[in-house]
Amino acid sequence: MPFKTLLFKQIDNSALIVFRVIFGLLLFLESVGAIFTGWVRRTLVEPEFTFSFIGFEWLQPLPGNGMYVYYVVMGILALMIMVGYKYRFAMILYTILWAGTYFMQKASYNNHYYLLILIGSIMAWLPAHKNYSIDANRDPSIKSEAMPNWGRLVIILQLFIVYTYASIAKMYPDWLDLTVAKNLMHSRKDYFLIGDILQREWFLYILTYVGILFDLLIVPLLLWKKTRKWAFFASIFFHLFNSIVFQIGIFPYLSLAFIVFFFEPEIIQKLFLRKKEFYDKHEVILPKKKNIWMTVLSIYFIIQVILPIRHWFIKDAVLWTEEGHRLSWRMMLRSKTGIINYKIVDKNTGETTLINLDDYLTKKQKRIAASKADVIWQFAQRLHREYAKKGRDISVFVDSKISVNGKPFKQFIDSKTDLTEVKWDAFKHNDWILPSE
Repeated sequence: MPFKTLLFKQIDNSALIVFRVIFGLLLFLESVGAIFTGWVRRTLVEPEFTFSFIGFEWLQPLPGNGMYVYYVVMGILALMIMVGYKYRFAMILYTILWAGTYFMQKASYNNHYYLLILIGSIMAWLPAHKNYSIDANRDPSIKSEAMPNWGRLVIILQLFIVYTYASIAKMYPDWLDLTVAKNLMHSRKDYFLIGDILQREWFLYILTYVGILFDLLIVPLLLWKKTRKWAFFASIFFHLFNSIVFQIGIFPYLSLAFIVFFFEPEIIQKLFLRKKEFYDKHEVILPKKKNIWMTVLSIYFIIQVILPIRHWFIKDAVLWTEEGHRLSWRMMLRSKTGIINYKIVDKNTGETTLINLDDYLTKKQKRIAASKADVIWQFAQRLHREYAKKGRDISVFVDSKISVNGKPFKQFIDSKTDLTEVKWDAFKHNDWILPSE
């Protein structure tokens, strides 16, 4: 089949419609859940400032109760997505607002936060509102039973990239010798009924190696009709286990929702949309700007393939420096603990002062300001700016040690480097980060 035909042939849109409803519901639960669980308060309201992504320092939480309003608006937009009301507007705006909270803080980092940005961006351009939606009821001319096949393929390819890189990232000594699994499960030893089982060595072996195999094989197994049913049941068990044990929000359920794109449209239509007319004409509709669409998709996936491997081109181990860690599908791979002292030296008087982090940071912020090099650098810049406002020119030095995966603490940052005099380089190693073994 020619590539253009594969991309632009029309297929039944039942899977996309069902996914839109589930996706909107999950986005709503994520938004309101962030308020009621206290996540918004702890992460965006209580801190005097947040550590945003470098380059986004201007992006800070709204003052007062502004972030509660922000998340209520996202909840309303999510409901609009779910019912298909002003769908494209709601999907684009939700994605922008979600990206805003992602880039404005690092204290809470999760891979599914990034995945939501990508899926939201993709869904904004898919015709997910053209059936079983308020938009289609208000304007019957847009109603359609079909969608271009590229909409389904883009979702599947994105998932393949996510899972494959997640599997490859696990293939390193601390994962393979159970170190990571032991650390992850130790803090869950008091779980009701399952806490003791989670500590057993035989279970840790299963968790470790099934984790690698599941991530590596789940997409191919779902694509192959002969193994699809068994892969589906394995996915249910795997993701429900992750939800119960790791409590990682909507991500397990979003992962299950994606499975609608792997089953035949006839099955999805019969299970969820029985009143919907099934589309089986197999037309190929080439859009006028087909070459532009193909170019955009190609560039997007080239970026998605390159971003997760950029750390291989940066000196030293990503587990130690975390240069190239974010946006790379490196999920639950390590535990890191830091001990740090920030020392400021007045360049004019030579006066030395130790910084009390409790005067500046919340508990969550102190953890990352002690263990993540980019955050350590950012906090040093902030101290420099604050003292400059008082008319004082200072240097900032740190005495920093970290432990990765429970190993002995080692010196992390060069204590002789004035962090106010160095730049952060996002594309190569920052030499003031001391080498790992």
